[in-house]
Amino acid sequence: MFNKLGLALDGSEHSHRAADKGIKLAKLSTNATIEIIYVVDGSQSKSDVLHYGDTLTVSRKREEMLSIFKEKIEKEGISSHITVLHGLPAETIINYTNETNFDCLILGSRGRSRVQTMILGSVSHKVMKHVKSPVLMVK
Repeated sequence: MFNKLGLALDGSEHSHRAADKGIKLAKLSTNATIEIIYVVDGSQSKSDVLHYGDTLTVSRKREEMLSIFKEKIEKEGISSHITVLHGLPAETIINYTNETNFDCLILGSRGRSRVQTMILGSVSHKVMKHVKSPVLMVK
């Protein structure tokens, strides 16, 4: 049913819950794979370099964070790989997911308040509106 799963994450606690649900969904199929999708936002990348001091350290920190998810998934016997993309998170996830044709995209919700969502928008809301495949948003 759901063999080709996409897992869009940002490293937050919501991402860990989304990964847990993705693992459960993948276990319903015998040959499921999970593609871990991480989007590097330009403005976040600049602030990360200022915080950590150089791009090499930022890249290493990002790889460490992503490897936690990969190890968690593969520990459950599920094949996975990591795709790092660059751009605005919502638009990049939408475009990549629509091109890749996942059976299901899984992502976490940050849980913003109604006012914050109205003012700032929500990556998960935008993704759900524009992705062509089924989307599982985990709170």
